[in-house]
Amino acid sequence: MSKSEQYMQRCLDLAIQGANSVSPNPMVGAVIVYQDRIIGEGFTSPYGGPHAEVNAINAVLSHYGQEVAIMLLSESSIYVSLEPCAHFGKTPPCADMLVKYQFKRVIVGCLDPFAKVNGLGIEKLRDAGIEVEVGVLEKECQFMNRRFFTRISKHRPYVILKWAQTENGFIAPKDTTQQWISNNASKQLVHKWRSEEDAILIGVRTALVDNPSLNTRLWEGKSPKRVLIDRDLTLPKDHPLYHNIETDLIIFNAHKTDWQGNIKFIELENFDLYLPQNILYQLYLMDVQSIIIDGGAKTLNHFIEAGLWDEARVFVGDTKWLDGVEAPTLSVEPLDIKKVSTDSLFYYYNY
Repeated sequence: MSKSEQYMQRCLDLAIQGANSVSPNPMVGAVIVYQDRIIGEGFTSPYGGPHAEVNAINAVLSHYGQEVAIMLLSESSIYVSLEPCAHFGKTPPCADMLVKYQFKRVIVGCLDPFAKVNGLGIEKLRDAGIEVEVGVLEKECQFMNRRFFTRISKHRPYVILKWAQTENGFIAPKDTTQQWISNNASKQLVHKWRSEEDAILIGVRTALVDNPSLNTRLWEGKSPKRVLIDRDLTLPKDHPLYHNIETDLIIFNAHKTDWQGNIKFIELENFDLYLPQNILYQLYLMDVQSIIIDGGAKTLNHFIEAGLWDEARVFVGDTKWLDGVEAPTLSVEPLDIKKVSTDSLFYYYNY
């Protein structure tokens, strides 16, 4: 790995620290290098706060003082995993700040596809006489922000399918009993995933049978918005999902639209027609950038059959059942397999 790649990898290591707080912004890391030594670094603050480049520059200003810092920055290179923004949003343009401090070089992991950036940040820097290099660890940087890129390019959230199945391919019993397939380590990992995504979706049958909380009680971090498909509003009003005020409960149904505090009923006309498409578009309009589909086989298959999924995480336990509901199947091979205690975890990507 070259020096430039090492510094960009550090940007990625920093960026991931914003995984549960920056959405719908991208995760970005920045590293400032003076004479082959890192003198400042930062990552994007929670949504509405300073971006990675600003935090890295402020780290240098704070450590060295204004006069020395200005001199150091003008002789430094800054590595940033995503193209510096060129527009006014919640914060001023980062490209303008890099021009202000006259960095010697700016090394960018990948371009930002957002229409108000998309090459304009690079253009600002080059017009100011700053040397710019683009494409260091480009694929890794694009993968880091696959949620953001999907929302920008496809006008829908990034969709992660998740389920657990037995060794012989069953996802649930045929009756309404509840039987766990995955182990405790896998359950904790799922709660970590919840803290990293904007929303989690289930169908009403899963809500009735499993009585889930859909929070992050086994992991420190924010809980996602809870999304329920309940066509005829059959979930009882005394169900725990209605009484958890920690996050929004969004209920897609065929009867009413009504927002009551954190409970949001959204009626879908022609409910059974293009159901996954309509749900994802409504969530996109609500700034949901990523969602875990954690329902039963019927709910999962809605999204699979529509081709509306980006990633699947499938736990395979070490148990076998004589009978049950068959787990969904995917038309692609897994790209990665990991062990989580006694479970095997398969990662699939629909790219």
